[in-house]
Amino acid sequence: MAGTRFTPEREGELYTAVLGLLREVGYDALTMDAVAARAHISKATLYRQWGSKAELVVRALRCEKPVFLDEVDTGSLRGDLDAVLEMTDDDRLEQDTALMRGLMQAASASTELHDALISQLINPETDGVDTLLRRAVDRGEVAADNPALGYVPHMMIGALAARLLIENRPVDRAFLRHYVHSVVFPALGV
Repeated sequence: MAGTRFTPEREGELYTAVLGLLREVGYDALTMDAVAARAHISKATLYRQWGSKAELVVRALRCEKPVFLDEVDTGSLRGDLDAVLEMTDDDRLEQDTALMRGLMQAASASTELHDALISQLINPETDGVDTLLRRAVDRGEVAADNPALGYVPHMMIGALAARLLIENRPVDRAFLRHYVHSVVFPALGV
């Protein structure tokens, strides 16, 4: 946000307001008017700084999830993925899973939201996973020609979606840890 007058604290307050509304009403019912009212900011400023509802929502999501996976380096893939799982808690996972489920549904009807989610949320996450996997290959933990390497993000996203669909239970760290150790590591030969 070049040239903005927002302090990091004020920007964080705005993103908190956006995510609060998003959790309350969902993406489709969220309006820039409601965000402006809750955050005590003009709607014109919102559009000038973020351009669209989709952009504002995705930036708020990215700000709330400041973990950069490529910075996690414990010396082993097993340690890296365990460290990533320790960076969240069960309440946050449940909230994030419910929020992402709603956003994925909305993204199927909104190209703008879909594109923003891909470019600002999904791609940075998959790039971070790729970095962790590349290090594991370089260390000799995973064979460079292992066909599962290209599907680790798919496996992880699938685990998040499937738990709720199949078991009607929210995702928690214990489930994710067991899934990674039982599915992802064996697929990678770790």
